[in-house]
Amino acid sequence: MTSDQQSKIKQLARQIKNNPGDSFSKFALALEFRKQGDFKKARILFEDILSSDPDYVGVYYHLGKLYEALDRLNDAQTLYQKGITIANNQDKQRTEKELKEALQQLEIEMEERSS
Repeated sequence: MTSDQQSKIKQLARQIKNNPGDSFSKFALALEFRKQGDFKKARILFEDILSSDPDYVGVYYHLGKLYEALDRLNDAQTLYQKGITIANNQDKQRTEKELKEALQQLEIEMEERSS
């Protein structure tokens, strides 16, 4: 890990400590952990955002992809479906499209595995 990454992580962690409800900083920190391959810390942060701020629509795609990487395909599928509904309700068309594409790809993969 570079010193840049370390300082970014420390800065984000400080922001979260000062404002535990800051979904944006948690999301940014989760992305940093994921980039470094620390899927456990990333998952914990993404899941925390999901439970405390379920309207934070960006978390659905990234946590879904993380679940796919962890071979939790059913969880990813459920998450994408929920995210599509929330993105639609918020009129976030680009996010909705990304989630639909991720869901479609996942369902193809799941079908291929079961045959």
